[in-house]
Amino acid sequence: MKDRYAQIFPESIKFRVVSQVASLCLLCRGGRRLCGRSVCPIDLKAKALVKNMNVIDKKEFVGSSPPSVFVGRFGYPKVFVGPMVPPMQGDTEIMDLPERWMGERVENIVNYRYSLIRGKALVPIESARTGGRLIESLQELAMSASATDTEVQFLKLPFGSITIDDNSQPFGPSAPLMHFKVSSVKVDHRMEKAYYDGDLRAVDAVMDLYAKGAPVSRIQRAFSMGIFGMRRNRRLVPTRWSITAVDSAISQRLIDEIKEYDTVDKYLVFTHSYMHNNFAAIFMPRKWSFEWMEAWFPGTFWNPSSSSFSVIGDYESYWGRTTYPEIGGCYFATRLAVAEFLRTIRRQATVVVIREIMPEFPLPLGVWFVRENVRSMLKTKPAVFERLRSALLHIKKFMVVPPMNWIEKSRILKDSILQRRIDEYLRRVDLL
Repeated sequence: MKDRYAQIFPESIKFRVVSQVASLCLLCRGGRRLCGRSVCPIDLKAKALVKNMNVIDKKEFVGSSPPSVFVGRFGYPKVFVGPMVPPMQGDTEIMDLPERWMGERVENIVNYRYSLIRGKALVPIESARTGGRLIESLQELAMSASATDTEVQFLKLPFGSITIDDNSQPFGPSAPLMHFKVSSVKVDHRMEKAYYDGDLRAVDAVMDLYAKGAPVSRIQRAFSMGIFGMRRNRRLVPTRWSITAVDSAISQRLIDEIKEYDTVDKYLVFTHSYMHNNFAAIFMPRKWSFEWMEAWFPGTFWNPSSSSFSVIGDYESYWGRTTYPEIGGCYFATRLAVAEFLRTIRRQATVVVIREIMPEFPLPLGVWFVRENVRSMLKTKPAVFERLRSALLHIKKFMVVPPMNWIEKSRILKDSILQRRIDEYLRRVDLL
């Protein structure tokens, strides 16, 4: 596969291809679509790298960071941190603002990610509170309200890694950082206030910013740089962890609020489709509980070689959960979107959200993809039903996976059907 791109990359540009199905990729070489996807994910990423090859071949440049920073997780409690800067100046905000990516073509989103060149420096997580020129500059960048002119100089030429892995969103080339300077930073004063309040708990800072309208992705970025919380407890948080932490914290506060509301009075069903992903949600007239399930079809990243779809999921009761969901960060991203909707209508409900990932979906784009799709779905007009059976029959018209397969995997759907049968029996024998 690497030979396929050798003629379009200069010899000085280093890159590698990592795939879960390497043997299939070698047979296909991007031309025969043996994986079943309509677009080759390696092609998508390679083309994005090619667009920026004139910068990848340099050790220094000036660009406008969206703004964007990255905190790695490998080596924790020492982690790699650095700015993410594109090879251009001007308004680059959209390159790291997922809230604006709905409706974009996948090629555009991949290009946004691969246009950002990452600088890397190894630091202890405690440096969030001990400071230093690099960390303070990165924290200032993380608090910026708009694109910020940035100078970067690397020790080596940036390295482009084309990784086909569902656990990570696309990332551009990276290199060890030698020099980094920001200028003309327009700080978001909402975040600056939280930064200087060393007695404010991190979760309270997050909720205050959310209430004031700060985009969730920007709160996550600042959270990763240890900008919030009690001064003595501040530390860097790997970007992947910060995304989940913020989604979890905000949604939990919203859930605590919606538990005070009455339940919805009917079954509400929402459906949505985007980029070969099908979504559906059922809101049931019961107290709060939540379940998120995904069905991965053959040829997708989590199910590359099976002959049938595979359904996975996690749930929580009214009392919440104490362990991290096996399904990962998408669980909390979905829970946030659901909690936002329920607070808007001032109701609580038992909610089941399902997603089908088809083989044509070219590559994983990150947790934001689920959050923003569920948000979009819940802005549409729902179908309304009196009974769960009718709601499931409606979903059957839209989803590929039969309702029985969802029911077999679902704790909430099985419990709901069992409870209905018990109620019907008690009515028949005059015990209810």
